[in-house]
Amino acid sequence: MSNRNHLYDCWLGFENLLNPPLKEEYMKYCKNIYIRGSNDIVLAAMNELKLAIKKIFNIEADIYRRRPEAPYVLVGRLEDVANKGHVLQSGLKAEGFCIENIAEDGNDAILIIGKDGNGVLYGVFDFIRSICCGKTIEAALKVDFPRNSLRIIDHWDNIDGKIERGYAGESILYRDNAIVKDKSRVRDYARLLASIGINGIVVNNVNVHKEETKFVTEDYLPEIRGLSNVFSEFGIKIYLSINFAAPIEVGNLPTADPLDPLVKKWWADTVETIYDYIEDFGGFLVKADSEFRPGPYTYGRNHADGANMLGEVLKPYGGVVIWRCFVYNCIVDWRDRSMDRAMASYDNFKPLDGKFMDNVILQVKNGPVDFQVREPVSPLFGAMEQTNMMVEFQITQEYTGQQKHLCYLVPMWKETLDFDTYAKGEGSFVSKVADGSLFNMRYSGIAGVANVGDSPCWTGHPLAQANLYGFGRLCWNPEMTSKEIADEWTLLTYGNQGEVVMTVTSMLLGSREIYENYTSPLGVGWMVNPGHHYGPNADGYEYSHWGTYHYADLKGIGVDRTSATGTGYTKQYREPAAGIYENIQDCPEKFLLFFHHVSYNHKLKSGKTVIQHIYDIHFKGVEQVKDLLTQWSSLKGKIDEDIYSLVLEKLRIQLRDAKEWRDVINTYFYRKTGIQDIYGRKIYK
Repeated sequence: MSNRNHLYDCWLGFENLLNPPLKEEYMKYCKNIYIRGSNDIVLAAMNELKLAIKKIFNIEADIYRRRPEAPYVLVGRLEDVANKGHVLQSGLKAEGFCIENIAEDGNDAILIIGKDGNGVLYGVFDFIRSICCGKTIEAALKVDFPRNSLRIIDHWDNIDGKIERGYAGESILYRDNAIVKDKSRVRDYARLLASIGINGIVVNNVNVHKEETKFVTEDYLPEIRGLSNVFSEFGIKIYLSINFAAPIEVGNLPTADPLDPLVKKWWADTVETIYDYIEDFGGFLVKADSEFRPGPYTYGRNHADGANMLGEVLKPYGGVVIWRCFVYNCIVDWRDRSMDRAMASYDNFKPLDGKFMDNVILQVKNGPVDFQVREPVSPLFGAMEQTNMMVEFQITQEYTGQQKHLCYLVPMWKETLDFDTYAKGEGSFVSKVADGSLFNMRYSGIAGVANVGDSPCWTGHPLAQANLYGFGRLCWNPEMTSKEIADEWTLLTYGNQGEVVMTVTSMLLGSREIYENYTSPLGVGWMVNPGHHYGPNADGYEYSHWGTYHYADLKGIGVDRTSATGTGYTKQYREPAAGIYENIQDCPEKFLLFFHHVSYNHKLKSGKTVIQHIYDIHFKGVEQVKDLLTQWSSLKGKIDEDIYSLVLEKLRIQLRDAKEWRDVINTYFYRKTGIQDIYGRKIYK
């Protein structure tokens, strides 16, 4: 059994998985590192390569500033490399890299050349990844670049150390109402993020509280600069979530009206001060006019008015405004079935298309409601043809087991990115909206809400590391499959034992469907306990003001979102999606109850009734969790004991909770309908 898989190392354990002949071939080059240029990020890349070589081959690589008279690995930016081999013909793109093998004056060399500092760093990590995955040198050679220009992690961390929707301990950024003094763990985190290609981080909660509102002032900017310096070493720009009412709360102005000249001047002065401290500051993330957060609506203005005012003051510095589209009326009357929370983002932002500045980016959640385990793709993707857009995913598992349950989220994200909007005909995938190519947008990308904290394994559940890793890899290349990412992460984290790789990968790939089976089949979400969103509560939100209903009664269940008889939400999609969702016969059954209200005796394509499907799928989900436990138990003695024990503990919690979900939901629907399970299984009547 290997001891390499320490909880803390994640996928950077750097174990050599090569056979002896291949190991010798790599070692021939790795004894010598030839570095060109003195860019800080290039130096970080050199240090990462040196560290990996030490761990993998147990040798200390020699560092050269002049070409050595022996085989070597060259690390440098394109502009700093004199003999570029074939790189000049490769058309390197921003943050891209080339790894090639050349013979030069009798000496073989592996060149890792980046278009810029970030490209060098990503190239080095890719080279290390190839070695650790057991690839041949030939297989390691490539030209590559990130498909999405912005690849951002959003932290919902508060200065008191708490994390909103955090399930892995407390913040690694804040402690005791202050920014952490010891930044060694922050640096280790920056390494993890850089290794998967992340180039931006929002360091505070989108719900900006009183103290964090001051982050844009000199009360905190010196210390935030300290954070920024750590991340900058690894090519990661820092962003701040801001309180739209900051001109009032910290600027002592009577208003935060975005069209008020004094407000604009206050923000202009504030931005100037920020860039005095943080030269490569990325910009602002804004949640406005939603869930009681202040915004331009307070003053009779619209989202474009608010975003553009901020965009104008950031533009001279190259900064951007990321404006969240998670807005809706959170004081909904449950009595009024015409009101539909799912429609809010589209209704608010579609009329404003083309009215935002070119450094404003709209950040849209993958689904129209709120990170449910199963919901359709937001119709806002593809609807904004003249506006920069980003996709927002939630890596932290708010509605998918809160990192107590295994739920590999990459398949969910793939479904979003692979969805065809038909905005410019067939093939207008969300991935093309995210990377800006569909409408030729200046700024675009993907953001993910972080799932890390100060837990020993960063993510609370060791297997939840796969979601963080998978997010980064998918941002880099959305064409990667869920299995490719799972295989890669498992190899890097647990080694190349065939049984381990096959078992862990299988567990990951099946886990989202398993979670869905025992919680929310056919597109019904939100049957959770209010507030914390953990555990089953079928009517928890049914009569609330939050607008998240399933409308179950004695006859049927589901939300009628059709244009013919319901809220009209289906009309927000382009054809053919609009027609598919509108027609109950064509609607994918995984979304049936999201779009249609049906009787419990409605026949599915399987021939089962809806009610029988609900019973069956909840019983099945529990059995599937039992199988996860069996699979994991087979790995005892084959992986690190600490990891094995912690995952085993989490899976036992998951089994307990899956049974609770099964019993609560099945009993709820039996008591609602009086319809028996045809198999006579235990339901609490």
